[in-house]
Amino acid sequence: MIKVCKFGGTSMADGINIRRVADIVSRDGARRYLVVSAPGKRYSGDVKVTDLLYAAHRELMEKGALGEAFAKAAARFRRIVDELHLDFDIEAALNETAADIVRERSEEFTASRGEYLTGRIMAALLGVPFVDAKDVIRFDGDGRFDPVGYTLIREALKGKRRAVIAGFYGADGDGKIKTFSRGGSDLSGAIVARAVLADVYENWTDVSGFLSCDPHIVRAPVGIPRISYRELRELSYMGANVLHSEAIFPVREADIPIHILNTFRPEDEGTMILPTARYLAEAGRMRTVTGIAGKKNFTVINIEKSLMNTEIGFTYKIMEVLVRHNISFEHLPSGIDTMSLIIDSEFLSHGVLEEVRRDIEKAVLPDRTNIYSDVALIAVVGHGMAKSVGTSARLFAAIANAGVNVRMIDQGSSELNIIVGVDNGDYERTVRAVYEEFFRET
Repeated sequence: MIKVCKFGGTSMADGINIRRVADIVSRDGARRYLVVSAPGKRYSGDVKVTDLLYAAHRELMEKGALGEAFAKAAARFRRIVDELHLDFDIEAALNETAADIVRERSEEFTASRGEYLTGRIMAALLGVPFVDAKDVIRFDGDGRFDPVGYTLIREALKGKRRAVIAGFYGADGDGKIKTFSRGGSDLSGAIVARAVLADVYENWTDVSGFLSCDPHIVRAPVGIPRISYRELRELSYMGANVLHSEAIFPVREADIPIHILNTFRPEDEGTMILPTARYLAEAGRMRTVTGIAGKKNFTVINIEKSLMNTEIGFTYKIMEVLVRHNISFEHLPSGIDTMSLIIDSEFLSHGVLEEVRRDIEKAVLPDRTNIYSDVALIAVVGHGMAKSVGTSARLFAAIANAGVNVRMIDQGSSELNIIVGVDNGDYERTVRAVYEEFFRET
């Protein structure tokens, strides 16, 4: 068996945590390849090393030299090596890194040095080879991962019983360092797992897997022991973020499960994310609803026009308006004579909303348009909903009993999810009502 393990920033925050990671890896011979993040926060109010490095780049650009921010990042790494009692020349590594940052004068290069240094330290602690991500992770001309990296990774790891790979970054065709978006070490780990055809991709973090809803809204919600890729995508899209939103794509291609585990509670079951077909085959008695997630601050543009459905190109004209304004929409519920655009309000600030409204009215000549702001969307997700008669009735009865007015309803044809829109002020009350209905069953 081959396991690829990614350890997040909290797991790498200090020498004590890194020693804990080494123990976790050493206890299981199947844990072959480690992908590491830069050190995260050690306590509330602390600063992540990656944020210090971004600040170091700004100092370099403004003052022409590295300053306080890089000094703080360097101090973190010195302390880690000291806490590990590790025979590793950290001063030479830091001096080399500082010189490289000044020479490259690149924000992405500077930001990547957190993972680079952490990877070298972790490899030294375990006594295994370090693989620099710039040699194996490739970006194409559009800044996306180039699949040639799969071959490079396999070649680099061939014959290595164990190895450590730096997460978050790679290189373009010219050898210049490129980074993924924040949290991109999750994606790095998934790419490595896909390259070596791992049996499991373990993603170690500071929580014991996914919860059925936000614990800031519902106290101690139940955990989700198993979830499908498709359910995960739906919940992640609506804000349930334990894993980088793109991390499932590489492993999904090869049907590799992802196991979310807690570095600080390694005995916990965690959450196993399975290929959908396998999940359905192994689910047994699944819950009606797997999870609940949501976001606030959406705007609804409601368009009404008689015989809208007979007008060729009606929706196309509206989409053209959004494209011109560089705006994406979240949902598009419609009726025979009505259509609603659900848009993140962030895209519509500083007068943009009125411009979009005016352009839509000019493009399609509606009978009327209405704007509803401060709308929250709540997604209720689960394969079990398709098998359970009366799920919608239970959902809307629970919301009605909580005294909440539903502003919008959207359900996909797969019956995997139902999305409801409510006023921002009713968001938490709605989530609690839905949770009580579907998770306090027994």
